[in-house]
Amino acid sequence: MTLMALIPTPMISAPPALEHGEIMRRIPHQGRMCLLDQVTSWDESQIFCQATSHRAIDNPLRAYGRLGAACGIEYAAQAMAVHGALISESAAVPGSCAAEGTNGYLVSVRGVTLYVDRLDDVELDLTIHAERSSGDAASILYGFTVHAGPALLLSGRAVVILEAPAQTSTALSRGKP
Repeated sequence: MTLMALIPTPMISAPPALEHGEIMRRIPHQGRMCLLDQVTSWDESQIFCQATSHRAIDNPLRAYGRLGAACGIEYAAQAMAVHGALISESAAVPGSCAAEGTNGYLVSVRGVTLYVDRLDDVELDLTIHAERSSGDAASILYGFTVHAGPALLLSGRAVVILEAPAQTSTALSRGKP
């Protein structure tokens, strides 16, 4: 049984859409592990991405001949990573080190609901939506959904912890405020 849900309406973004190579340049996932094909739109609070890799027989997340629906969390996490990189780039002063961004680590997922058992048998492309609901310099809370056409495949929330800049970490390790 596939449940239907309203698909969030993608915003019309001033920033250009990104293709696979531009996504790979912005996240640590390389080669086949970069699961997203395209960023279709984004703004400071949300991002929409497309993916076809769920159907690939050589998808690195496949196990026992299948791609379980819980793997959709990794698709959402990569969308969040790209979103963070794009926000960092758009806020950076040209030529500053802030353009390099800050590493983020997925530390918690909550309220995850899987509406299907697997993703590899989904014929349509995946639409991944991640929306920042709150956050500060230390952590960000995102809500996410993964759709195939109008069908909602999974949804949930995720917490991303941001790594402290190197000089702050060094000062703290020396006991300095």
